Amino acid sequence: MSGVIYFKAICFIWALIGIGSRIAMGIMGEKWKAWELDKVYMKKKPKFINFFGFLGYLIVIFTWYQVVVTDVKYSWIIAIIMSATLIKISAILFNYDAFRAFGSALLNDKKRMFKLNVGVLIFSIVLILMGLFVY
Repeated sequence: MSGVIYFKAICFIWALIGIGSRIAMGIMGEKWKAWELDKVYMKKKPKFINFFGFLGYLIVIFTWYQVVVTDVKYSWIIAIIMSATLIKISAILFNYDAFRAFGSALLNDKKRMFKLNVGVLIFSIVLILMGLFVY
């Protein structure tokens, strides 16, 4: 039973982050870009990036551990999706300057940001549905 709760929690927390960040972007407008580029992804890589990056790796490893040791149907789906986040985490950790340049270009392109926001909202809805009906 605890495995099911873990996968439900992952779905809901991930969806909350996705939807919450889109709401914050809408409310903050241009201030969101400044906050991301000046506070989160500064020119010089902040030390907290390493901490949260490695925490991300640990969460993915723990998720795969849960897939192996619990009998939760379709748990592997969340594990695979979470594993895909390692691409972003690795880019931030090991190629920070290129990631920051990519992020800056994305934040300054309204069309691409719109597509990203729609994608995140759809993904968040899918996660909520998975949390409700799959796990």
